[in-house]
Amino acid sequence: MNDKLPRTLGLWSSVALVVGITIGSGIFRSPAGIAQKVPNAGLMIALWVAGGVVTLCGALSLAEIAAALPETGGIYAYLREAWGRWAAFLFGWSELVLIRASALGGIAVVFGEYLLRSVGIDPSDHVLAARGLSAGAIAFAAAANIAGANVGATIVGVATWAKFAALTLLVLASFAIGGAHGATTAHFTASSSGPLSTGAMGLALVSVLWAYDGWADLSFASGEVTDPQRNLPRAIIFGTLALIAIYVLTNVAYLYMLPVDAISRSPLVAADTMLALFGRVGVALVSIFVMISSFSSLNGSMLASPRVFFAMADDGMLYKPIARVHPRFRTPHVAILLAALLGMALVMSRTFERLTDTFVLAIWPFYALGVAAIYRLRRRRPDLPRPYRAIGYPVVPAIFIASVAAFVVNSLVNDTLNSVLTFAVILAGLPVFRFVIDRRS
Repeated sequence: MNDKLPRTLGLWSSVALVVGITIGSGIFRSPAGIAQKVPNAGLMIALWVAGGVVTLCGALSLAEIAAALPETGGIYAYLREAWGRWAAFLFGWSELVLIRASALGGIAVVFGEYLLRSVGIDPSDHVLAARGLSAGAIAFAAAANIAGANVGATIVGVATWAKFAALTLLVLASFAIGGAHGATTAHFTASSSGPLSTGAMGLALVSVLWAYDGWADLSFASGEVTDPQRNLPRAIIFGTLALIAIYVLTNVAYLYMLPVDAISRSPLVAADTMLALFGRVGVALVSIFVMISSFSSLNGSMLASPRVFFAMADDGMLYKPIARVHPRFRTPHVAILLAALLGMALVMSRTFERLTDTFVLAIWPFYALGVAAIYRLRRRRPDLPRPYRAIGYPVVPAIFIASVAAFVVNSLVNDTLNSVLTFAVILAGLPVFRFVIDRRS
C-alpha cells in the first residue's frame, strides 16, 4: 500500500487554508484581554500592526524553506533538516502533549460560547454547556477531515468567505451608520483608565500573536499542495497580507463603536459591537458568522496539525500505527483522532486565556527556530533548490527571531509560573528522545 498523501490542495485552496485557519477565535475573543492589559486605543492598534509585521517577517522567511522542502510535517521537517532529529522530535513532542491540544481547545471554546450567545444564552452562566459544545465541534471537525483533505479544505474555503463577509459587514456598518449609534472618534483619543507598562504590552502581544497564528500551518500539509515550489510561498505571503489588513480594520471598527474600557469588559466583542449597531438581530447574525469562523479555523487546524504526528511516525519517532493512511479516504486518520482526543480533554479543563497563552508561548519559539534554519541551510546546503528566496534576507528573518526572543523573555519575567511550567513540559521531551527514541534508532 502506498502511504504517501496525494497532492490535492491548489493555490486558492492553500490561501483559503492560511486565512481560514488564522481567522478563527482570536479577532473575536482576544481584544478584551488586550484592552485589559493595554487600556489605550492607539497602543492597541499599534500592537495589532506590530503583530502583523512580526508575522509577515516570519512568513516571508518561512516561505523560502517551505518551497525548498515541501514535505508533510512543515516546521517538523525544517527543524529535522536544519538542526537534527532531536529538534524535530522536541517540536513533535510539544505538539503532541501541549501545543495542538491547546490550539484546538482555544478555537473550540469560542465556537461554543458564540453558539450559546446566538440563541440568547450567556455562556458565562453555562460554562459546562459551552465546553461540551466545544468538544463536540472538535469531534465533528475530526470526522470531516478523516473523510478527506478536500472535504476539510472545502469547508475551510467556503467558511473563509463567510467570515470575510462577517468582518466586512462589521467594519462597513461601523463606519457607515455607527455615528447614529454612539460611535465616535473620541474613543481613539480617550485617556487611559489604567496603568501602562512594557511588561503588560508584551503579554498583550501574546494575545495578538494568538490571533495571527495559523500563518505557518499550511506548511504542515506541504506534502499535499500541488506545485508546492510556487504555491506554498505565494499562499503564505498573500494570506498573511490579507490577515494584517482585515485585523487592523476590524479593531479600528471595534474602537470606533466601543471605548477601550467597554472592550476590556467584552469577551464577545463582535457580538457587543453588532448589538450597538443592529440590536438582538445583529447579535444573532454575527454569532452565527463567528461560529462559522471558529469552526472553519478548527477544521483547518485539524487538517494541518495531525500531519506532524504522521511525519514523526513515518520517521520512526512515534509508533508506526500513527502514520497509517485510511484505505478509503487516504487521510492520516489515526493522527487526526489522536489530535481530537487531546483537544477535547483540554477544552473541558482550561480557560480560553490559559489555553491561548500556553499555545503561543510553546509554539512561537519553534517558529523562530524554524526561521533560523534559513541561515543554517543556506550555509550547509547551498545547492538546495530555492525557487523563492526570502525578501529582505538576512534582516527580515533576524527581526522575527529577535521579536520572538523578546516576548519569551517578557513572559518569563511577567508570567513566570505559566512560562516555567510550559517550558518544563517541552524540555521533558529531551530525556524521552535521548533514552527512548535515539537508542531505538
